[in-house]
Amino acid sequence: MKSALAPIAAVALTTLAAVPAVAAAPTENPAGGKCFYMRDLRGHTVAPPRTLYFDVNGRFIYRAEMANDCLAAATGSDPLVVRSFGGARTICKPVDLDISAPRAGGHCFISRLERLSPEEAAALPKRLQP
Repeated sequence: MKSALAPIAAVALTTLAAVPAVAAAPTENPAGGKCFYMRDLRGHTVAPPRTLYFDVNGRFIYRAEMANDCLAAATGSDPLVVRSFGGARTICKPVDLDISAPRAGGHCFISRLERLSPEEAAALPKRLQP
C-alpha cells in the first residue's frame, strides 16, 4: 500500500533540489549588471575626471561613474582606496562601494555602476583596459 505522504515527499525533494540552483544564480542589480564579490577585484584604470574601470576576476569589466571630479588629478599608478560600504561582501549598486583617491583629492561619490558587455569591454582603448 502506498503512503499518503509519498506525493508530498516527492514535491519536497523536488523543491529542495532546486534551491541550490536558485541560491547560486547571480542577482541582477539596478545598474544593469551582475553583483560581484569584493575579493574578485583584480585591477583598475582611471579615465579622469569621473570614470573608473574595474577588472572583476579576469572575466568582467565594470565601469563606475562618479558624481564628482574626484579622479581629475588621478593617474593610473595612483593608489585608490576601494572598500565595500558597511563591510558588505557583494557589490550590486553604487552605494555598496566606497572609493577615495587620496593623492588626487579625496572621496568619490559613485553615481552609476555597470558591467560592460563583452563588446563594450573589447572596444575600450588599450590604455583604459584594467
